[in-house]
Amino acid sequence: MNKPLLLSLAAAALLGTNLNAESMYEKIQAMELEMSKMKTELQTLKAQKADAEDESEELSTDEESASDDAKESESDEESDEEEEDEEMDVEEEIRDIQETLSDLNRATSGNKLKFGVDYRFAIENLNYEMADGTEAKNDAFMTNRFWMNMQWAATENLSFKGQLAYNKAFGQRSGVSSQAGGLESFDWIANENAYDDTLRLRSAYFLYRDSEFLGAEIPWTFSIGRRPSTNGHLVNLRDDDQVASPMGHAINVEFDGLSAKFGLENLTGANGMYVKLCAGRGMSNAQPMFAQTGTPYATDDTTNPDIDLLGLIFVPYDNGQFSLSTQYYYANNLIDMQYNTVGGSTGRFDTVGGMHSVTANIKIEGIGAGDFLEDTTFFVSGAMSKTDPNSGYDVYDGADTVVGTTSGMLGSAEAETGYSVWVGLQTPSLISDDGRWGVEWNRGSEYWRSMTYGEDTNIGSKLAARGDAYEAYFTEYLVEDILSMQIRYTYIDYKYAGSNGFFGNTSGTPMEIADVMTTPGGDIAGQVVDKAQDIRFYLRYKY
Repeated sequence: MNKPLLLSLAAAALLGTNLNAESMYEKIQAMELEMSKMKTELQTLKAQKADAEDESEELSTDEESASDDAKESESDEESDEEEEDEEMDVEEEIRDIQETLSDLNRATSGNKLKFGVDYRFAIENLNYEMADGTEAKNDAFMTNRFWMNMQWAATENLSFKGQLAYNKAFGQRSGVSSQAGGLESFDWIANENAYDDTLRLRSAYFLYRDSEFLGAEIPWTFSIGRRPSTNGHLVNLRDDDQVASPMGHAINVEFDGLSAKFGLENLTGANGMYVKLCAGRGMSNAQPMFAQTGTPYATDDTTNPDIDLLGLIFVPYDNGQFSLSTQYYYANNLIDMQYNTVGGSTGRFDTVGGMHSVTANIKIEGIGAGDFLEDTTFFVSGAMSKTDPNSGYDVYDGADTVVGTTSGMLGSAEAETGYSVWVGLQTPSLISDDGRWGVEWNRGSEYWRSMTYGEDTNIGSKLAARGDAYEAYFTEYLVEDILSMQIRYTYIDYKYAGSNGFFGNTSGTPMEIADVMTTPGGDIAGQVVDKAQDIRFYLRYKY
């Protein structure tokens, strides 16, 4: 038997080895060594094949020159047949080795747990003008943000992805013992703000994909776990990130849940058409493991119920240049900070109602002819939110005793509708091939409410603004696609307060900024932001 065939059999034996017979690391190392040997043998076989073809051409030439000698011609024909058989054997061996190499490659390179790092240093100048005319600022707020990316492709259809995150200010940060300090570790934004030095799980999920669904040519995926739900569509452009699933205009928070996506292009003929179903849980009603009642993780009727979200993303058209995308979700049992009648916090949340949200956007990648316009992206997005208030919830006195009930969301007992529009343009930098310039503007109405608490803007989510927000940025790569820098300017002019609050009447009520000083309790004007700006510079390493 030829040596190459022996190598193929050895590789096959390795592939068929019981995984428990040795450590996964040792198995993969052995496979990689065998793959290296087989690649060398493959090159040798290809060289032998080329030599055999040359020899065959020479024999053919000799046959023509000796055509007058019948006996010699017959001998040459037999030689040609032998060479042909040998060539077929070589081709078969090459195919065998290529198939085995493919299997080995999936068992090693394709199936290793891969790691990637994403580190960002940022320095920001933050400035706030309050409703009473006073100022709050931080001239140089410096942060470290680190993401560790993980992925494992176990099979052609099944893979795992995860990300650990660390995000904190330089050194020890003061002020974390304030009343709102505890909200910085709130589950929806735990990794999106400069909190502490804890390495947390930002995402972890498995993804199953297939080219057929129930026998039909419908590519589909299913995934469940800690979702990659921040820096979604359109927001990812200025953040220079891979796009996540949700539309960033209306939702940009971390959450746990599942999704299933179905490609409809083969059925409808519409370019890029797909539908995606999403469901998540934003709060679980469960007692502690060592509850005083002795009922670990049982539901607790005295606290907030589960917060669940159900959504649908529908993309009717996307040909790579023009795309139209839509999104709808409904979230129930939404919350607000719970205060008693003397204005103090009880340290709990009220469950105030649900909310509908609808988003639609158009994106054009390449708005004209020529290198500059062909690489220019323009988008416009519109969104609507509508509250669904509960009939009532408790009001407490200064001693945490229930003294009555109230109702309403965003300062109104009725269902209220809010609107937001967002426009953006991103162009090549003209300095390098990879750099980008961008400008954006968005406006929100009085009752507009998004769930964009995880947005990467330290003065508060610009897309949540009830008022106008303006932004300009420049991203440039310094070392290939590994080291980059960005300068970004964000300015928010609020028309109504409560833009970054929750969903009830305490932190979400949209008081008009011009009227804050004259409303009852006008002493809070020094705590209400009228205008905010953020000038940020970062250096970022991704590999």
